[in-house]
Amino acid sequence: MDRHEHWNAIYQTKAVTDVSWFESDPQISMELINAASPTHRRVIDVGGGASRLVDRLVAAGFESVTVLDISEIALEHAKARLGAQTNLVHWVVGDICQTAELPPCDVWHDRAVFHFLTEPNDRRKYVDLVTRTVRIGGHVIIGTFAIDGPLKCSGLDVCRYDAGSLSRELGPRFKLVRDLSYTHLTPTSKPQRFFFGLFELLPQAAASTVAADSLE
Repeated sequence: MDRHEHWNAIYQTKAVTDVSWFESDPQISMELINAASPTHRRVIDVGGGASRLVDRLVAAGFESVTVLDISEIALEHAKARLGAQTNLVHWVVGDICQTAELPPCDVWHDRAVFHFLTEPNDRRKYVDLVTRTVRIGGHVIIGTFAIDGPLKCSGLDVCRYDAGSLSRELGPRFKLVRDLSYTHLTPTSKPQRFFFGLFELLPQAAASTVAADSLE
């Protein structure tokens, strides 16, 4: 079963409120997005699926909202919930590792997609797409399982991160400006440790200077 089939099967067999990553209120994500874009400009939610984050982004009046997910079934749940507001969102069905282009954005948000990329080549494709999509000076928010978090999710292996390891994966163009850890409680009240990093995308020249200074 490929990734697309796997995630469609999840949303065909489970209620959206029963999946382990369900949040009735995506408080931490909204806090970081508001900090990154207080003027509510262009945001992309990667792996948004049936998450209620899109509802909050639309209600907040963001200039442009894009939601990408590998499962069209997950996105249909979100569309049904939004009703008449569905047309305020740009919906993209696709595998993040096979997506050639996304609309330019000021904020890239990803809660629990990056940690599923266990192959180095997939992570390189991801970082390349982020770099081409986010404006210089824009921000990237990535949430993953923490170092002391689960080893698997939905039957799939994951990679776990902290500030240092996630910064190394993204590279010198991504400056860590804030990080936090928190415990997410699944619908069955099982605790899962998460790590979030908020990064600023630097110009190439500035990143080269930072990299050179780190070698001295």
